[in-house]
Amino acid sequence: METYIIIFLCIASFIAGFIDAIVGGGGLIQTPAAFILMPAQNVATIIGTLKVPALSGTSVATYQYLKKATVNWKLFGLMALVSFVFAYLGSSLLNVMKSDFMKPLLFVILVLLMVYTYFKKDFGQFQVDKLTQKQIYIYALIICVFIGFYDGFIGPGTGSLLIMAFIAVLGFDFLQANIYAKLVNLATNIGSITLFVIKGKIIWTVAIPMAVCNATGAWLGARLAISKGNGFIRIFFLIVVGIALIRFGYDVFVK
Repeated sequence: METYIIIFLCIASFIAGFIDAIVGGGGLIQTPAAFILMPAQNVATIIGTLKVPALSGTSVATYQYLKKATVNWKLFGLMALVSFVFAYLGSSLLNVMKSDFMKPLLFVILVLLMVYTYFKKDFGQFQVDKLTQKQIYIYALIICVFIGFYDGFIGPGTGSLLIMAFIAVLGFDFLQANIYAKLVNLATNIGSITLFVIKGKIIWTVAIPMAVCNATGAWLGARLAISKGNGFIRIFFLIVVGIALIRFGYDVFVK
């Protein structure tokens, strides 16, 4: 592959890692870039290759967040297991069929999400204890089933969808939701990478330099999010969802 292509992919990966560390959605940056710059590759190979930088960036961001927060490791362990399994299943399905039919539904969901977040000013600004421990476990696992499968099958925007679900359903604030989203994203990425490695769908000469750049961007993004807090994350969240709407709107109505 030409050197300039890898350089452009690395730049996109750095930006994706930075954004993803703050509020998720990094795949909305590097996935379109990869499809444009690697037109000769099939969908499964591109998605499989991008899972490696996604994993590296998420790992670095998660480490930064864990230094500042307390995590229910039992809850996370169950969420990670469910997410891993369903991400693997989603990636398996991606190898035999296209994911385009889900994009119109996702577009509608993102419109509703953006409108709700914009008008509800206190959305995610503080934690709401509205569920019992049993309910939190049940709802968290249901979220991980659907979004874990989505991450393996389509991918872009997974972090943002996890954050939205953890705030709206579980009552987390933005910072806490971001931490759990990063942890779950680690599991989904590992589940997908496992499948793609088995299938030989990863271009390592592209994935490794992108992984370094993604991790660097994630380190900077996580430190900025931690220092600025929930209000800053909310604004960034709206920006990323707006980018997602443009991306999926193009796929649905133009492409």
